[in-house]
Amino acid sequence: MIPKQNATPSRSSLSSNWSSPNSYNVSAINENEVKFKIASCYCALNENKAALVEMEGIPSKARNLQMNLLLGKLYQSSKHNRTAVAIYKECLRHCPFVIEAITALAALGATAKDIISLFPQNPNRSGRAPFDHFDSSRWLQRYVEAQCCIASNNYKGGLELCADLLQRFPNNIHLILEITKVEAIIGKNDEAIMNFERVRSIDPYIVTYMDEYAMLLKIKSSHSKLNKLVHDLLGIDPTRPEVFVALSVLWEKKDERAALSYAEKSIRIDERHIPGYIMKGNLLLTMKRAEAAAIAFRGAQELRPDIRSYQGLVHSYLSLSKIKDALYASREAMKAMPQSAKALKLVDDVHASNSGGREKAKKFYESALQLEPGYLGAALALAELHVIEGRNGDAVSLLERNLKDWADDSLHVKLSQVFAATNMLQESLSHYQAALRLNPQNEAARRGLERLEKQMKGVDPDAPEDDEENEVEDAGADQEEIELL
Repeated sequence: MIPKQNATPSRSSLSSNWSSPNSYNVSAINENEVKFKIASCYCALNENKAALVEMEGIPSKARNLQMNLLLGKLYQSSKHNRTAVAIYKECLRHCPFVIEAITALAALGATAKDIISLFPQNPNRSGRAPFDHFDSSRWLQRYVEAQCCIASNNYKGGLELCADLLQRFPNNIHLILEITKVEAIIGKNDEAIMNFERVRSIDPYIVTYMDEYAMLLKIKSSHSKLNKLVHDLLGIDPTRPEVFVALSVLWEKKDERAALSYAEKSIRIDERHIPGYIMKGNLLLTMKRAEAAAIAFRGAQELRPDIRSYQGLVHSYLSLSKIKDALYASREAMKAMPQSAKALKLVDDVHASNSGGREKAKKFYESALQLEPGYLGAALALAELHVIEGRNGDAVSLLERNLKDWADDSLHVKLSQVFAATNMLQESLSHYQAALRLNPQNEAARRGLERLEKQMKGVDPDAPEDDEENEVEDAGADQEEIELL
């Protein structure tokens, strides 16, 4: 309850009133502070509209830095972007080191030049800035440039700037996480996993971006690491959206419905949590609910378009046979990320989806490989196109050429499949074994090897078999998982 005040108390009366509980006086209550506390409580309850009403009741001249920062976040979440930009700029005029304001302005489309111009200049009496001020200002400007690069999907430039900053501030968790987040988005999975492990070794209680780490562990089939990660996160803070995305990743193979409910819970906790939308979209695609998947991917895109939301949208539209929509989304990705081989591949995927566009797709895949020679996704897709059109020899030479530079299990698996299709069983066997040596958890390699061994014994690999033993093993795995959780 905020009492009505006839007059504003002086600073001396405020200090004396707060000095002792016994001398408490209701006239000492700062109405604006109380509104800020109420708004903070509403935010914690995810009731942003009510929080915004409280914050708008505070006069602009009475707002401090904390208040402005909260107000900026509320305007941003309610999609009042112009007002949010103005508030965040006010934050930086007060203090240039408010990292949240810099990141938010970059995400809202502000240029590095605009943001840097907000920083106050504090020259000394001689008219020259002291060395330490110049040094900190220079590194802060680099940070702004890095965030603007990442926000505009210039991932290469963002990574270079962040790596430069990390040399100046080694073992800085925030910088390592920013680098790792970008590596995860652009598909540098091995580097991202190493950096996530580095972060956890510095601070085992970190939760930020750990859902991204969970997704990478699933891709790499590192089930034991994924189990341990989720177990640890539940012990640190079971209320964070990252924890529920990680739970969704863990349960994806066991129970898709449970996994979907966990992904939806992460969005309910934080409606701006992008990995929650990405995970939800991927699950819905797997469950053949492409229409709902497209809505989830569009939700992620509205918050911050990145290659994963574009990929999800294109594949959703292709599942619905909406070729025009898929082509529009892929071209939009190319326009947003002109230097991205992954964006170029999305256009290829659309053309490759119909026989009339395969020749176009072939040229696009080749262009993507020229742009990024190590992009295995384009190499695998081009090899698949060669196989579909009966050019198995071209597929083999392409995959073997890439294997010289990149020892990757997925390349070995694809080679095995091509060799098996041309009845070169011994060559197929050696590549499946090579894939499993590189990644013992590779499911495609394990299943392919089982089929191949049956073929080599003269047994029909598609014949039904007794799965009792497998069911017992699965039950044991379930029990182990339940104990961990």
